[in-house]
Amino acid sequence: MKKIFLIVASAMSLFACNNEKTGDSEKMVSGSDSTITKPQSEFADAKYTEMGKTQLAQFESGDVNAWMNAFADNAVYSWSAGDSLAGKTAIANYWKERRGNVIDSIKFSNDIWLPLKVNTPQKGPDAPGIWLLSWYQVDVKYKNGKKLMFWTHTDYHFDANDKIDRAIQYIDFAPIKAALGK
Repeated sequence: MKKIFLIVASAMSLFACNNEKTGDSEKMVSGSDSTITKPQSEFADAKYTEMGKTQLAQFESGDVNAWMNAFADNAVYSWSAGDSLAGKTAIANYWKERRGNVIDSIKFSNDIWLPLKVNTPQKGPDAPGIWLLSWYQVDVKYKNGKKLMFWTHTDYHFDANDKIDRAIQYIDFAPIKAALGK
């Protein structure tokens, strides 16, 4: 029994010492090869989380103009349903109308933030750079008196000037349309 245990332990030690990694996302430093590849993604500066929290507070207070200051002129705001708005003016007009004439009050809570720096997109036209991923609960009261609570997930991409050039919101519009009688 001891011999079998020693053989198994020796085999496990040999396999455990095999540290060779494969793939494009990691390279080991060995001998004279000092090439180290950045990871596909990594945490970004926490300032992006603070920027996101400030944005939610501005929108919650109804200050759409201050909220819009974070957007680039060429920004695109899109939803999971496939609808989108292109350009800062179109985004501002939509949200001023929505926040001013449809939404009576809105409260965001239980927020989660993940600032992420994408060094190398996995595939396709994904944009490298800084992304801020957020999840939060929305409690909204509409001007028609209806109230609704739901969760949403929003992704923000920042350009080289730390302005949002892409916002993608994942949301189920069915309960919203039902509350608005549409």
